Amino acid sequence: MVRPHLPLNALKAFEASARHLSFTRAAIELAVTQAAVSHQVKSLEERLGSTLFRRLPRGLALTDEGQALLPALRDSFDRIAAVLEQFEGGHVREVLNIGVVGTFAVGWLIERLPEFKLAHPFVDLRLSTNNNRVDIAAEGLDFAIRFGDGAWHSTEAERLFAAPLSVLCIPEIAERLAEPQDLHGETLLRSYRADEWPSWFAAAGVAAPTVKGPVFDSSRTMVEAALLGAGVALAPPLMFRRQLGAGTIQQPFQTTVTNGSYWLTWLKSSTPTPAMRSFRAWILAASLPFADAAAAD
Repeated sequence: MVRPHLPLNALKAFEASARHLSFTRAAIELAVTQAAVSHQVKSLEERLGSTLFRRLPRGLALTDEGQALLPALRDSFDRIAAVLEQFEGGHVREVLNIGVVGTFAVGWLIERLPEFKLAHPFVDLRLSTNNNRVDIAAEGLDFAIRFGDGAWHSTEAERLFAAPLSVLCIPEIAERLAEPQDLHGETLLRSYRADEWPSWFAAAGVAAPTVKGPVFDSSRTMVEAALLGAGVALAPPLMFRRQLGAGTIQQPFQTTVTNGSYWLTWLKSSTPTPAMRSFRAWILAASLPFADAAAAD
């Protein structure tokens, strides 16, 4: 069947009726009469030479022919709707899917997104957070921002900036921490990276105790526990500037240790879109002052 002769109204009537299994509900959705929907479906059946519905006393049931036709129509209409949704103000918006480690999203990225939106209004940004474990291909992401050494299989990685770790705790605990060795008497909250506390104690010139505190899968949840007085966190102060500024949490020692950086990553096999190029250029520029500050330190 050639495209100019596609019976679009009849196909819409069938697809809506098949989803609802009701001509009446389909008519409400399409803002036409029930008789009009029934007539369109009947004309489509005559054109195809096939019965698409079994008319039952209390509704409809799809025939085998109807079940074969429905998935293709549903997918086609969904795709058309998705493209039409991209138009705004006479311009096409481009969807950009980004997965971000939660600590970076809340501590740095989200407050800067209005700046990105203002500079690139055509980008429809979709943001999801994770605990640094992400599968770009399986999750349909254009980019993933994660913490580590930049070495991920089949992935390109561009360094944003380092995230030095330091001791963070509530003021009540900070008052009793005069020297790093005073931490030996505290509950030390841990991440799944077992080398962080030993590295920090080595940088502070103090023997590391046996760390037995609770283990967290992100710095954000670890610091939330610290805010509740559950122990002392080892986390990047840069990501918790608001809490430090408000005084709800303190950094009792200036000693820091750098065990990794935040990276912008994407699949080597991906073809950069205009939205990807725009976001990459923007975030690298926005990260530059923080990268320079880390290099100066």
